[in-house]
Amino acid sequence: MEMRIRTLRKRVGMTQAELAERIGLKSSSAVTMWESGERHPRSSLVPKLAEVLGCTVGELYGERSGRDGKGA
Repeated sequence: MEMRIRTLRKRVGMTQAELAERIGLKSSSAVTMWESGERHPRSSLVPKLAEVLGCTVGELYGERSGRDGKGA
């Protein structure tokens, strides 16, 4: 999931701090840990994370996208 979060965040032109703010986190340290693979987002944050990144929950977990057939 960590590479998908980074890739999707960059695709929408967001910094780690901006992503953290948009999903209601106080700092970007959690996003940094997610992207490094040190930790994973809490399951309660995953739907909001997908919404902000413009993808589905499934895409965050590596499922192929139904929109273009290429996956995240």
